[in-house]
Amino acid sequence: MQTTRLTLICHARTVAQKLARFPTNEPVENIGLASDVLAARFDAPRRLICAPELRTRQTAAWLGADVHIDQALRDCDWGQWRGQAIKDLQHSQTAALQAWLDDPDATPHGGESIAQVCERVSKWLESLQTTPGHVVAVTHPFIIRAALIQTLRGTAFHDIDVEPLSVVELRFTGRWRLRLPGLDIEGAR
Repeated sequence: MQTTRLTLICHARTVAQKLARFPTNEPVENIGLASDVLAARFDAPRRLICAPELRTRQTAAWLGADVHIDQALRDCDWGQWRGQAIKDLQHSQTAALQAWLDDPDATPHGGESIAQVCERVSKWLESLQTTPGHVVAVTHPFIIRAALIQTLRGTAFHDIDVEPLSVVELRFTGRWRLRLPGLDIEGAR
């Protein structure tokens, strides 16, 4: 059996993320990053793909010029919440925001539900099963979350590999959250 290795990379930070807003098609915040810092982390040969949004294309460009756009990696359709600040929605659409947080099928924003995103990502992961080699995909936090949910379904205990010196960060703020630390790009310069 040939092995497929998938590396998921979250795009570089945007102003929307910094301000806790639902995204638009905004650029990354710091495009002055030296491409060699990120590219050095991933051996060639690899297949490089990214979502169609500007922030993912800019981040993927730091990894190389041969980037394939994959629509399955696009961000969640945020509907009416696109560009909205989460704190504003907490005041103006409290019940709708809570319904969205509690129910993966909810679409109070008129866009895509979490369940729909998970189904799309599940189909995409299935399509990669016949792609041997290393695939590097630059995408969005919600798409990476959906991929993790697909990976950890059912018998999750045996689906988790923990490498020596691995670091997993969990935070509790009303519920346990898994935090996957990013690269320290600023410190690498």
